[in-house]
Amino acid sequence: MSELEVRELRYFIAVAEELNFSRAAQRLGMAQPPLSKAIAQVESRLGVRLLERTTRQVRLTDAGRVLLDQARIAVDAVHAAARRARRAGQPTPHLVVAVKPEGDAGLLREILDAYRGAGPHLPPPEVVVGGSGEPIAMLRDGRADVALLRSPFDDQGLDSQTLVVEPRLAVLPAAHPLAGRRRLRLADLEGEPIPRWRGAAPSATAYYTGCDGAEADDGRAGAAPADAPEGPLVASVEQLLEVVALGQAVAFLSLSTTKRHQRPDIAYRPVAGLSPSAVVVAWPETSRSTAVAAFVRAAHDVAAHHPDHVTAPTA
Repeated sequence: MSELEVRELRYFIAVAEELNFSRAAQRLGMAQPPLSKAIAQVESRLGVRLLERTTRQVRLTDAGRVLLDQARIAVDAVHAAARRARRAGQPTPHLVVAVKPEGDAGLLREILDAYRGAGPHLPPPEVVVGGSGEPIAMLRDGRADVALLRSPFDDQGLDSQTLVVEPRLAVLPAAHPLAGRRRLRLADLEGEPIPRWRGAAPSATAYYTGCDGAEADDGRAGAAPADAPEGPLVASVEQLLEVVALGQAVAFLSLSTTKRHQRPDIAYRPVAGLSPSAVVVAWPETSRSTAVAAFVRAAHDVAAHHPDHVTAPTA
């Protein structure tokens, strides 16, 4: 059995995502008959049905769902390989480091200094600051070589090492009744609207809303806000702080982030049972780059002097 071609995977992804051959063909810029023929040839070659077709709808089979997941990874990997090859062939290659604002726990500058001090043979670092979700997307599609991320994130195809784990605090309007307490429980915030981060996956939304199975101080399961009302959509820490200050929501932020954003109209309070925030250095699991390895070593060495450093690496 011959291997599937990237072109065929792209065809299948379009059909599987659209669940409509006409829309998929339009998306691909081709006629529908050759698209249908190509999908039929893929099914014949694999010996399984990928799609269930009726006159009214198209549905994925179990085999189709598996192929969709794997095809996305494969196509992304091909595109990433091309981008990395182009960048490696530039006259002055760089190590591209992706990070989002507030995503480094204050470690990035020290890590860059340690990396630069590792030797003149290493390519210079180029830091790209992206919005929520961009650093990991850049890592997957080849625009970045390494990234500083905050958990949770989809680590499929990536290696990673946890650098620091720091507590998160509740973010409240200064006039909120709970702002007068020194310490809160998750249950105290039940019924409060919590901002949703634009484009966040379900696991990330559970984390941002405190519903990700945190533990209480005694090691038992913590009581998370039950069915927290949806607050405004936000895309940055600054936007989140504004909606909190206006009394539209409460939120949770890492300790290092709260230290950078002290405001008279905002109160930060510890929350018993709230899951912490981890800062992670991540890179493609297929990477064999000496520059990436040097950056990871520099990140580990710098984080080792941080009070919240994690001694056991996670991969």
